[in-house]
Amino acid sequence: MNEALEIGSIVAAEYKTGEYIGEIVEMSSAPKAAVKILAVVKHPTQGDLHNPMNPNVAFFHQRRALAYQEIALMPLYTVKPYRGTVPEYTVSLQRALQSELQTLQQTVQWAQRCIEELEQLKKDYSV
Repeated sequence: MNEALEIGSIVAAEYKTGEYIGEIVEMSSAPKAAVKILAVVKHPTQGDLHNPMNPNVAFFHQRRALAYQEIALMPLYTVKPYRGTVPEYTVSLQRALQSELQTLQQTVQWAQRCIEELEQLKKDYSV
């Protein structure tokens, strides 16, 4: 447990597939804390988490980042004290979204390069 955490603490916490900076507004007896969102660190992952990297699923989930000052129940094991400067929400959201886009674009480029290499190997193996 995180005994150092209390109402008013500024924390970094994970919610589903996103990561946020926020303020604890309530501690309950359950293993969760109510956290008011102040900034986005990592944008939530898109798609079906049970079928990662598969675009052909029955329901491809679109996940929005939690909104500014939205309150979410965060599992205590993901809640850690945050010591840095809290970035402005809109700026943090834009950075997190851009980072997620860059990661996915790099994944697409990596996959395309893999396909090219495998196509070459396919030709070599046919000899």
